[in-house]
Amino acid sequence: MQTRFARLYGQRDLKIEEDLVPDLREGQVLLKMAAGGICGSDLHYYQDGGFGPVRVREPIIPGHEAAGYVEALGAGVSGLTVGQLVAVNPSQPCGHCRFCREGLPIHCLDMQFMGSAMRLPHAQGMFRDWLVVPARQCVPVGETVTAGEAACAEPLAVCLHAVARAGDLKGKRVLVTGAGPIGVLTIAAARHAGAAEIVATDLTDAALERATAMGASQTINAATDAGALSAFEGDKGQFDVAFECSAAAPAIRTAIATVRPRGLIVQVGVTGDVTVPLNALVGKELHWIGTQRFDQEFVQAVDLIGRREIDVRPIISHSFPVTDAVKAFEQAGDRATACKVQLTFL
Repeated sequence: MQTRFARLYGQRDLKIEEDLVPDLREGQVLLKMAAGGICGSDLHYYQDGGFGPVRVREPIIPGHEAAGYVEALGAGVSGLTVGQLVAVNPSQPCGHCRFCREGLPIHCLDMQFMGSAMRLPHAQGMFRDWLVVPARQCVPVGETVTAGEAACAEPLAVCLHAVARAGDLKGKRVLVTGAGPIGVLTIAAARHAGAAEIVATDLTDAALERATAMGASQTINAATDAGALSAFEGDKGQFDVAFECSAAAPAIRTAIATVRPRGLIVQVGVTGDVTVPLNALVGKELHWIGTQRFDQEFVQAVDLIGRREIDVRPIISHSFPVTDAVKAFEQAGDRATACKVQLTFL
């Protein structure tokens, strides 16, 4: 059997190709893929050939947030049924390295993360019609949501992990800087965790409209109304927690200025080196921590989406067939109109 897939060779060099589907082995399932979202890292691979030191050094099939329907079960597979919609967990820790043994598989020394160019050979991703994958990576979604919604489990898991890093948010005042897909899903996760007030900032009105739909109490366009943020700097800062999702230096400075003494900044967005006001960070005794990927939060994300306890539909802005993958990636690069752009298959 043949499968189509989108393969990236380098900067803006994306081709639709075909190859044989691998044989189904013990413990694996064959999925008829249905939807896959374009992530920020996928977009960096396409637009720039990579990000920071991570470069596309060989042809790679992108895609690490996707869902599909079970078509066939390999020997020994239980708990899944043919025709079932599943979200695919792209994370494959080794299970035996130092960090896996310590209960920190998120920091696995031999992590295989689908669609990632961090390692060589690259870990191939899910932008394809048919996918053979270990059954343990498939999480049933339920019958009430679409495949597009199910494909949002991976980015939501990232945001649930970020919120978990912040501890108890009940009754807290929260700032979210950057209202792209991760920012607005962080808003939804923070609202679900009990945050009393969530203020979101971004540079575009379209993004802020989605932030409101996902649970923001107030939105501020930092490009046209930056002065509105100064009110939150009074008395050494008004927010208990900030989730910095943009990785833009001005947003990091805003978080440091508006979080109260001994408050918390969770750094969700990534970039290269930036200049930060260390005096303010030290003087306010702020906690500034990082967060990356997820672990058990993937199953939690699937459950929340499956019950629409977190409704991800407002973030899905565009959908393209895989044959129009180039158009999809170009659309994803237009932040004025796009949020989560997805590919569809078969």
